[in-house]
Amino acid sequence: MGEHRGGGVGWINLFFPGQSFCALRLFLYPHVDRHPLPESHLLLISEEKYIEQFLIQVIQEDGNRTVIKNSDRLPRQRVAEDFVWAQWDMAEQRLYYIDPKKSRSILKCIQFCADENFTLMFEAPLDILLSNSGFKLVNFGCGYLQDQENLPKYPTLCVFTNHTGSLCVCYSPKFDSWEQVTYSVFYFHKGYSKTFTAALGSAHSHVIKGITFLNLDYYVAVYLPGHFFHLLNIQHPDLICHSLFLTGNSQVIDMLPHSPSQSFSGSLVLDWCSGKLYRAFLNQPYLLEFLWNTRLDWEKMALLHCTLACGQDPQFLEAQIIQWISENISACYLFDPIQEFIIASSYWSIYPETSNMDKLLPYSSVLTWNTEIPGITLVTEEITLPLMKVLKKNPLEVNKLGGKVHSFKNYWEKLNANLEYVKYSKPHLHYKNSVVRREWHSLISEEKTGKRRSKVYVKNILDNAVKVISNLEAKTLVSEPRLAPLFQEEDNHQRLLVGLMVSELKDHLLRHLQGVEKKKIEQMVLDYSSKLLDLICQILETSWRKHNLHPWVLHFNRRASAAEFAVFHIMTRILEATSSLFLPLPPGFHTLHTILGVHCLPLHNLLHYIDNGVLRLTETAVTRLMEDLDNTEKNEKLKFSIVVRLPPHIGQKICRLWDHPMSSNIISRNHVKQLLRNYKKQPWSSMIDKSSFSVEFLPLNYFIKTLTDIESSNQALHAFLGHDNVDAKFVEEAALKHTMMLLGL
Repeated sequence: MGEHRGGGVGWINLFFPGQSFCALRLFLYPHVDRHPLPESHLLLISEEKYIEQFLIQVIQEDGNRTVIKNSDRLPRQRVAEDFVWAQWDMAEQRLYYIDPKKSRSILKCIQFCADENFTLMFEAPLDILLSNSGFKLVNFGCGYLQDQENLPKYPTLCVFTNHTGSLCVCYSPKFDSWEQVTYSVFYFHKGYSKTFTAALGSAHSHVIKGITFLNLDYYVAVYLPGHFFHLLNIQHPDLICHSLFLTGNSQVIDMLPHSPSQSFSGSLVLDWCSGKLYRAFLNQPYLLEFLWNTRLDWEKMALLHCTLACGQDPQFLEAQIIQWISENISACYLFDPIQEFIIASSYWSIYPETSNMDKLLPYSSVLTWNTEIPGITLVTEEITLPLMKVLKKNPLEVNKLGGKVHSFKNYWEKLNANLEYVKYSKPHLHYKNSVVRREWHSLISEEKTGKRRSKVYVKNILDNAVKVISNLEAKTLVSEPRLAPLFQEEDNHQRLLVGLMVSELKDHLLRHLQGVEKKKIEQMVLDYSSKLLDLICQILETSWRKHNLHPWVLHFNRRASAAEFAVFHIMTRILEATSSLFLPLPPGFHTLHTILGVHCLPLHNLLHYIDNGVLRLTETAVTRLMEDLDNTEKNEKLKFSIVVRLPPHIGQKICRLWDHPMSSNIISRNHVKQLLRNYKKQPWSSMIDKSSFSVEFLPLNYFIKTLTDIESSNQALHAFLGHDNVDAKFVEEAALKHTMMLLGL
């Protein structure tokens, strides 16, 4: 009896009056030891297609003698009957079995508990027929295996779960062709199935081994030794580009074990030939190496996500991927690697906080994928969801199988949440920045027109940005100080965008995350927003260090270097990536980008970039330009081209810094515009005192007299506009200078 306390599995011969047959036996919960004397639950799987549970109690007699209590009348319970397939999950103590029906098969799951109970958890219809496939057991040990040469002649079926509440059924029918192979994956936690057809190369590719399915936590590996390897993303299986498909021409195929194997919970793999048990995992260094070497966009996409999902050292992985992006910035044609990296890495940084994040936060920047992947096709179909059998309302109600019904816990709670989401959450609940976009444009428009909504509202938005930046800077202090000159100015527009994103994302999570404390949600939002900005900073910092740029690049009175061209290109790609997703940028980004643009671009290209919104003029950048550059003819042309493109509220400040007739002309025009905005013509005397004017030019004299009278009649406006000594006299002098310039005097 002692040898069986370790959970031994094996075949035994049972003899009952008038009959004998073979059965498989295993002990439940072999490591649970709560009773004063050993007590075991034996699960018996019979070739007669039924399963029973026996209660075995050991008692002591005559001192040290140990015997089985009532060995001739062991208490038993019928667990299942008339099944054609069964799979045992040792780690989770679950039994899956298929009850064949006329038109379809019904997958059922029984959960065994340490308190002697077992419960039917769900029933799920499967559009497959196994009634003519014989009797098959999975994961019940090595003693019941079919002849390896016959594996391709039989269908393969296995059930995989993981801690996120996923439920996948992988199925491969028997091979009917040597040219292609078909296999299906039922993603019950998503509400659909995908049937894949993989080409085997040629009609001469004889298949002597069956398909192998391996459970690798967030992924399921499907491979046929010598032919193909398919790494399926079970958390986000919507798009085929998020899964990796490799054919027999790849070196990866040669690295895979060719001997038959069986997958267990916890990424355990049993080699049937050697009898050894391994823990399988995806090789992180090899994934990175593969990412560097592959030339196919769909492989790059899949490898990028796989590396981030399975990596143990996020900081190291991010640094390696950023290095890859900087070297291959223009090598991806079907997706933007910067966008994909920022969205995916931010998602995985916060995903462990709660398992529902995959429903609420974007996982990828790619929403559709229409490009065919050579060697494989797929068909997606909606499927009927599993019917959960556990009742929540009456926890004391007894299940027909004998176990007490409890509310969902642990894995079952997550699976039930996934199924509820599929039932009731259409369209998807992924966070989008569309609301932020509208609100941000509204705030900027109000700023331009001088109308601003409640100061309290704007202050709360800006306070959100302060918290994000403080959170980011606190984490930065732990790592190496940054060299790229960011966060050195206010940049209210970007701060508004950061604050709005925090506000909207927090409201989104509060609406849909049930049972999570408000403080925890607020911290998750800060961490997520900080991560977005941090990844952008890391990409720029990597390029900055690679090209060994120095602080003097911020001055305009010098020529651009090749290194500055390279950094300017990276910054332009970052801006392009974030603009389409409407993501915020670190304060100071636009200033640095504009300065490098002035260095690197000829004037006509520079103005084209500005006019199309690629370069965004900031007060800090233009102020530095005015101070650094003298008034040579070339610089005057540059300055004027910049000044006339500035927003009015910035242009007025900049013109006062530029001691030039052109700036005086602009200041005068703005002054006159302000004075005449609400001007109502009054009857004037035809007599004008010429002695008060220095020029005998009647139109100008009359105009200056009008401005003087308006100024004197509106002292408040004069006090506001004239604080920089701008008045009618200043306008007169500017007009005369401008006229002389036009006349060439």
